[in-house]
Amino acid sequence: MNKKALVLLADGFEDVEAITPIDYLCRAGIEVTTASISGSLTVTSRWGKIKLIADTTLADLGVQADNWDAVIIPGGLPGAENLAASRETGELLKNMAISGKFICAICASPVIVLAPLGLISGKKYTCYPGFEEKCSLGTHFPDRVVIDGSIITSKSAGTAGEWAISIIKALVDETESEKIAKTILI
Repeated sequence: MNKKALVLLADGFEDVEAITPIDYLCRAGIEVTTASISGSLTVTSRWGKIKLIADTTLADLGVQADNWDAVIIPGGLPGAENLAASRETGELLKNMAISGKFICAICASPVIVLAPLGLISGKKYTCYPGFEEKCSLGTHFPDRVVIDGSIITSKSAGTAGEWAISIIKALVDETESEKIAKTILI
C-alpha cells in the first residue's frame, strides 16, 4: 500500500521548502497531494516568481487525518503565518497528531504553525535560527533535521533535501531513503 502525504500550500510559501519534498517524495513512490489553504488553487511563492497549481483545496479535502500518513508544512514568510491563521490547517494538524501521523515542518513553521497548537510541547525540534527565541515550548536543537516521534522538523531552505529524505525514511524505510539520496547526489 502506497504511503500518502499532503503538502499544505499558502501564499508566501518558501519555494524550495515546498517543491523539494514534493519532488523527492514522488521519486520514492509516495502519493503526494498538494492542497491550497485558500479558495484558489493557484498559490504564489514567497518571491512571487513561482505559482503552483494545487491539486485541491483544504476546504474540499476536509480536516480528517484518515487519508494521510504525513502532512508537510513548508516555511517562509508570510506563508507560515498564513498557515497558522487557517482554522482548517490547525484542525487538520491536531487530528494528525491525535492519529499519530507524521507532521513535518520546516523553517519558521515549527514555531509559527506548530507551537501555537501545542504540537511541539515536550518535543525536540529545530527551526530557522532565531525563531526558537519566540517559543517556550519543546526543546530546541541546532541540528539540520530533528525527529521526535511523529514530528519531523528542519531548519531552512538549505536543509530541505535532508528533511525530505528523513520524511521518506520515516514513511517508507531507510533503504528507499538512501536510494533517493544516492540518485539525487545528496
